[in-house]
Amino acid sequence: MKSSKQFFHLISYLQYPLMLIAIFFAVKPYFNGIEYMANHLDSTIKDFNTMLIFMGLGISFSTLQDTQKTQNEFSKRVWQSPKKSRRMLIMLSISIVFIFSFGIFAYFFTANEKIKELSFGVIVFGIGLMGLLKAAIEMAENHRIEES
Repeated sequence: MKSSKQFFHLISYLQYPLMLIAIFFAVKPYFNGIEYMANHLDSTIKDFNTMLIFMGLGISFSTLQDTQKTQNEFSKRVWQSPKKSRRMLIMLSISIVFIFSFGIFAYFFTANEKIKELSFGVIVFGIGLMGLLKAAIEMAENHRIEES
């Protein structure tokens, strides 16, 4: 059991190259200038869609980390406090509902092809956030210190 946990923890480090790829696609349109972005909207939307896909994948890989450990002092303070962790889980849940609603609405109910294309990336990003929510729930359970 320990070796499989370590294996998935090692795989979770793929989140970093995936996020770097996402950052590349996020800033790529800006290197060509604002005028280029306005005149080549298809290319810009494709870049942002690709960014969302790689962000969703990166977030998904980050959820493979060991939830028994905290990564930094800030997350330790959040997950040890029942109030703070509850707030974090609620905010994350609301964000996921909003993102999924937008992605599904845009995919099924919009006539605009550019928004429909972007919706695929939004849905993949939402799937990554759902994995993050599961990991966050585990973090809250594993690190909670009951306040008196």
